[in-house]
Amino acid sequence: MKQLELTDLDIDRQLLDLPGTSLLVFTSLGCTSCRWARQYLPTLALPLERLCWIDAADNGGAVERYEVFHLPALFVIRDGDFYGPLRAPLTAQGIDQGLREVLQAEPDELP
Repeated sequence: MKQLELTDLDIDRQLLDLPGTSLLVFTSLGCTSCRWARQYLPTLALPLERLCWIDAADNGGAVERYEVFHLPALFVIRDGDFYGPLRAPLTAQGIDQGLREVLQAEPDELP
């Protein structure tokens, strides 16, 4: 699965232009769960085109716009449309089911 590292400077342009489904994941180096997610998520067979990582400690603008209050925080974007947060267990089955549910909702604009 493809992986991208995003920043405050390129997050909007990248997410608007990327085809297919992306999982945007806010993490931080000091967060144990985040370090685990960075190692584990890329190994899963998920119905995604890519994982997009953003370091919450270095990208406060994106953290504020996406209203991130806990880490790791996951958001779903498909074909430039924002489908909101993904609240699911960090397992292949949990993420797969969560994606199906989130993608049934009406999309919104990126924050």
